[in-house]
Amino acid sequence: MTQKDGLIHIYRGDGKGKTTAAVGLACRALTHGLPVLFAQFLKSEATGEAAALERLGARVFRGRGSFGFVYQMDDEQRVACAAAQGQLLAEVDERMSVCAPGLVVLDEVLDAAFLQMIDEEGLRGLIDRRPPGCELVCTGHLALPWLEQRADYITEMRKHRHPYQSGVSARAGIEY
Repeated sequence: MTQKDGLIHIYRGDGKGKTTAAVGLACRALTHGLPVLFAQFLKSEATGEAAALERLGARVFRGRGSFGFVYQMDDEQRVACAAAQGQLLAEVDERMSVCAPGLVVLDEVLDAAFLQMIDEEGLRGLIDRRPPGCELVCTGHLALPWLEQRADYITEMRKHRHPYQSGVSARAGIEY
């Protein structure tokens, strides 16, 4: 491995901070003039962090359609959601090869793969085709063993306490 090789980062676990860490790295890359592609899987609604990244010059992509949580979907919704997530993965793959970004963030891609909302072979192919020098960040709750074998960084966020446990809903600007 050389300084010019792009490394693979994984931010995973049940704690808060995975997306926040990825956004922080994206901001750092942007301030150093590196192009950033930021894709949000399983998140179709606009988020505050995506708007900020776009203002800083990142290319932000998210799935189309509003499906809610996967565990609440019926079969028809799951099929539609998987199609949207697969389309997002293909779009990222296409854009990554054309614009040769310095940093690609695949937010919640680990969960999308675990929940079979994207094809793992498609994810492997995207990783294999990333341009030289392209850093790649994957976030999500659950590990993909083959990806962890390839990763250069693995950071785990562990939940010790969370407001959800006492009935506090997600708050704008803090959790989303």
